[in-house]
Amino acid sequence: MERRTFPCKKIQRSNTKTQRTKAGAERTGNGEKENSHRQIGGLMAKGQKEEADAKKKEVEGFKSTLAPIEEALAKAEKEVNEKLVLLPNLPSIKVPRGKTPEDNEVVRTGGSKPELYAGAVPHWDLAKKFDLIDFELGNKLTGSGFPVYKGKGAKLQRALIQYFLDYNTSAGYTEIMPPLMVNEASAYGTGQLPDKEGQMYHVTEDNFYLIPTAEVPVTNIYRDTIVKPTDLPVKMTAYTPCFRREAGSYGKDVRGLNRLHQFDKVEIVQLVHPDKSYEVLEDMVAHVEKLLQSLGLHYRILRLCGGDMSFASALTYDFEVWSAAQERWLEVSSVSNFESFQTNRMKVRFKDWH
Repeated sequence: MERRTFPCKKIQRSNTKTQRTKAGAERTGNGEKENSHRQIGGLMAKGQKEEADAKKKEVEGFKSTLAPIEEALAKAEKEVNEKLVLLPNLPSIKVPRGKTPEDNEVVRTGGSKPELYAGAVPHWDLAKKFDLIDFELGNKLTGSGFPVYKGKGAKLQRALIQYFLDYNTSAGYTEIMPPLMVNEASAYGTGQLPDKEGQMYHVTEDNFYLIPTAEVPVTNIYRDTIVKPTDLPVKMTAYTPCFRREAGSYGKDVRGLNRLHQFDKVEIVQLVHPDKSYEVLEDMVAHVEKLLQSLGLHYRILRLCGGDMSFASALTYDFEVWSAAQERWLEVSSVSNFESFQTNRMKVRFKDWH
C-alpha cells in the first residue's frame, strides 16, 4: 500500500485485535461446550439421568452468558469488515511511486503532433456553428454536462461507436449489450462501491446505480460463477452511455465535451488465467494503441503512479491524445489489470482440474 500512499496501519491493528479476541472467545466457548457434552454423555452412560439433566441446564446457562459476547464480537467484526472494504487493491511492483499525475511515467508516444491552423476555433463554437452538438439544449432538457448530438454530429458519434465495436469483435471480442443500471452487489463487485458512492447516480427507490462504465455490468456477468479453464480467455466488448456525477469539476477544463455527466464509451474486458493476466494486459494495451494509430492521432501511453490509480487496479496504463486547440493532453482510454481483486469481491472462482 506504500506505493499508493494509503494509510492502513490503523485498520490492520483493529482487524488483528478483533480476530484475536474472536478466536480466543471461540476457543473458550467451544472448549467449555465440548467438555460439558462429554460429561453429559458420561453421566447418561452411567444411568445418572438427574445429574445429566442438571448439567444440560448448566450448559444452557452458559450459552445465554456467551450469547452477548458473541453478539458483541459479531458487531466488532462487521465494523472491521466495513473498514476492510475501503482498502484498495494492492499495486503491482511495476507501479511508479507517487501521488499526483505529475508522477506518472510516460511509456511511449506515437503519431505526429498536429499543428493548429490559423483561424481555428474551439470545438464548442464549431459544434454550435454547424449545429453538430447543442449544449444549451442539453442544459434545458437535463442540465449541464448532458449534450444533445444532432445531424452530422450524431452520425459521427454513431460511426465512431460502430468502428470501435467492429474493431474489437474482429479481434475476437464478443459484443455485449448490458443494462445501464446495476444493483448494489454489482457495483460492489467491481469496486465502485463503497469507493465511488458519491460519484455515481443513484436511483434510491429501487437501489439501482447508473453505470459509470460498461465494465461494471459486463464483468458482473460472471459474478458468483465457477469459470472452467476451457472457457478462458473470456473476451467481451460493449458500448454503453456512461454516467458520472463528476462532483467538484468546474472551470475551463469542463467546457464543451470535457468532463461530461453522460458520455458514450466502448469497453473491452477480459477474464483470463491468473498466470497470464499481465501478458494479456500488454496485449490489450497494444490493441488500443493500434486503434489510436488507425485514427491518425498523436498519443502517449502513461503508466500511472500509485496515487493516481483507480481503487480496484493493480496496474493501469492511460492513453492520452494531444489537443492542439486546448494545448494539453486529454485522456481517451485506460487499460488496467485488477488481478484477483474484482474476482474475489464478485466470488468468481477459477477451477483448474489439472
